[in-house]
Amino acid sequence: MFAINHAATALIIKQRYPKVPLMWLLLSVQFVEILWVLFNYLGIERTSTEAVVNTVSEIHLEYMPYSHSIASSLLFAWIAWFIIGKLYKQRDAAVAIAIGILSHIVLDVLTHTRDISIIPFLLDQKVGIGLYAMPLAAFFVETAYGLFCWWIFRGGKALLVTILVFNLSNISFFSEALRGPEVLMANHPMWIVTAVALQIVITLVLVWLFARPAPAATGATVT
Repeated sequence: MFAINHAATALIIKQRYPKVPLMWLLLSVQFVEILWVLFNYLGIERTSTEAVVNTVSEIHLEYMPYSHSIASSLLFAWIAWFIIGKLYKQRDAAVAIAIGILSHIVLDVLTHTRDISIIPFLLDQKVGIGLYAMPLAAFFVETAYGLFCWWIFRGGKALLVTILVFNLSNISFFSEALRGPEVLMANHPMWIVTAVALQIVITLVLVWLFARPAPAATGATVT
């Protein structure tokens, strides 16, 4: 799932746990992807492409057993829950951030092909429902999900525009009929990693800036 819709997941969690700072939630839902970016830059994990890239289905997350395995995500979530809940005694924040971390792998299993390891060292055991094998369907599902998160959160117009614009800006990755930056990424997998890193940062900042609390919820401010 693309960065904007992972970021949108934080809005649902914020609605359920209004006292937890939104920035913490935004970092939690992107924690797995931040690790993936770092591990690619360090050469620990690996991304590859087809000779020609027209859609997201021709970009392969070839080796990412540490950032994107189910077991590692459960471990990251448990560590966050333990530190925040048991050591710092912030139980709501502990649960909310653990949910945020786990949400990333759940959404990626729904969209990715079979490239997500169950356990880091069992590389032949991978899962993924494979929505990206049907790129246009994936685009509509992702966009609908982002809008659903906005609707649940009852966000303002600026937040709605942000979610729509970022989804639409990715449409060339989902359609062979449209040409966009993806065509330049063939044989340049690190450009993909850099593009993802930039999207994480930009969407995190914009969602944080434009998010507003639900008017009838608690009256708490977003922090």
